[in-house]
Amino acid sequence: MADQPSPQDLARMGKDLILEQALVDGRWVGGTGEPIAVDNPADGDILGHVPSLSEEAVEQAIAGAARTFPDWAGRKGQDRGAILFRWAALVEAHEEALAALIALENGKPWKEALGEVRYANSFISWFAGLAGRLDGRTIESPKDEDLILSFREPVGPVAAITPWNFPAAMITRKAAAAFCAGCTVVLKPASATPFTALALAKLALEAGVPEGVFSVVTGANSEIGARLTGSPLIRKLSFTGSTEVGRKLAADCAPTLKRLSMELGGAAPLIVFEDADLDAAVEGAVAGKFRAAGQTCVCPNRLYVQAPVLDAFLERLSARVSALKVGHPLEAGVEIGPLINAKALDKVEDHIARTTASGGRVLTGGDRHALGGRYFQPTVLEGGDDRLFAEEETFGPVAPVFGFATEEEALSRANASDFGLAAYLFTRDQGRAMRVGRGLESGIIGVNTGLVSTAANPFGGVKQSGYGREGSVYGVDDYLQIKSLTLALG
Repeated sequence: MADQPSPQDLARMGKDLILEQALVDGRWVGGTGEPIAVDNPADGDILGHVPSLSEEAVEQAIAGAARTFPDWAGRKGQDRGAILFRWAALVEAHEEALAALIALENGKPWKEALGEVRYANSFISWFAGLAGRLDGRTIESPKDEDLILSFREPVGPVAAITPWNFPAAMITRKAAAAFCAGCTVVLKPASATPFTALALAKLALEAGVPEGVFSVVTGANSEIGARLTGSPLIRKLSFTGSTEVGRKLAADCAPTLKRLSMELGGAAPLIVFEDADLDAAVEGAVAGKFRAAGQTCVCPNRLYVQAPVLDAFLERLSARVSALKVGHPLEAGVEIGPLINAKALDKVEDHIARTTASGGRVLTGGDRHALGGRYFQPTVLEGGDDRLFAEEETFGPVAPVFGFATEEEALSRANASDFGLAAYLFTRDQGRAMRVGRGLESGIIGVNTGLVSTAANPFGGVKQSGYGREGSVYGVDDYLQIKSLTLALG
């Protein structure tokens, strides 16, 4: 696409996709309680409302997932894959409008939102292709007269709870894998960004996903979460969000022994060694740190730069960051949009204040943007106490940089965190890349790149960043269980 549509056209396209009803067992329904307002982070205007569903409606969605599971699971994988391919085609046909909807309710720039839609769609296509290849194995038995067969079968109805920062990709990464495996899904999207989820669900139904196989429930997080975690009909929970909430959900699932996937918080380190290509390191740091205005769980949360190149790196990074264009998400050329809410702004300001109080300094940015509202200046910090950023995600456009002397020091400081989702390193030394990459206590490592997320890459963390993997050939495993069949042949 050569030219970006006008802001007015994009706003119209996005608003045309807004659905103000939830999807419950194949029916579009309203709620009984106070509807939830969804606003535009760029200006605070209300885009629309979604229903606060009753407990009975949530139970209907769960019951529908359980009722339709046997038929959906019993279909041939190629048949489920064909439906997923049709879903992918519909998403592609509506990608510009879906990107506009994301920009409206999430605040990320439209071009970046378009990239998210395509990233989200890559999971649908990936798992569509995998659906017909969920093969079992024959296993040699120690008893000559026996033959052991193993089968990979869907685990059952799935509950998925997704965040606001990737309102399309976090849904398709879970739902497409579940559908591929033969599972049914009850989805609870973030209340800040529910319209993208509902639009994707509508396209899924048009593609042929049967009624009841995919429900999208909206309402109070605690009430819906309790229904999903407490139901014995739900056999798996997949959650992306904070570690604190993940711990509670895991505890709530314990009585029914649900299968769990937890993609939780991060505090990603990015290490620049003295032999690195500094221009590539700066571009990698900017690409990783400042997409979605720094509001991603794999954003570099702390940058460690070896002393001999620290000053040069800071100079180039500050120049690059200060040139980032901040503005309305639907305007052409904008690279940084608003933060999701006022609370996010407060946290960014708190982290900057705590850094300067501990001896750090602001090299560029450091304050709310002249545009007002939820906009914040892209910021580079130097020095201070890195322990703050090892234990708390900033979730904003702030890059704190710290110097280090040796490889051993860099690895030690990078690993001095309870979290282990993503990590990045820049070096020309392939031996060092392998050595440090293997030594980093993170589930996803980027070497000489700040962008690591693709449908082919196993996504997930270690330590307090959770467990389970999404995407890749491993991404379907958490939705499958192994059954063995022993045949006595004698």
